[in-house]
Amino acid sequence: METRTNAFPDLVVVAHENGKESMPESGLKRRVLAYNDKLFLAEHEMVKGWVGTVHSHPHDQIVYVVDGHIRVTCQGNTFDARTGDTFVVRGGVQHGASAIEDSRVVDVFTPCREDYIA
Repeated sequence: METRTNAFPDLVVVAHENGKESMPESGLKRRVLAYNDKLFLAEHEMVKGWVGTVHSHPHDQIVYVVDGHIRVTCQGNTFDARTGDTFVVRGGVQHGASAIEDSRVVDVFTPCREDYIA
């Protein structure tokens, strides 16, 4: 029989209203939703005019634009992402975003963003 040493259950359910909210920057609201040791889901809401810091992290990231319009810069390329658009950024790659209009995105990271839950 296999013994599990991981601290995460096999199923994690988080109601939207129970997600942990924070405001890591002016104009940016984060809601931490379901996660385990391998995957992490967060919702980010950005107000029109918000400009995020260009950054990198070791996590692969996939972004789904739920609604709105954002502008993304990645490795010297800039593109717009609107409602329904998606993109992936590999871990370690410099990237940043800004909100052209009020926007909401869902981000999935792997592995878990422990820095967001500490």
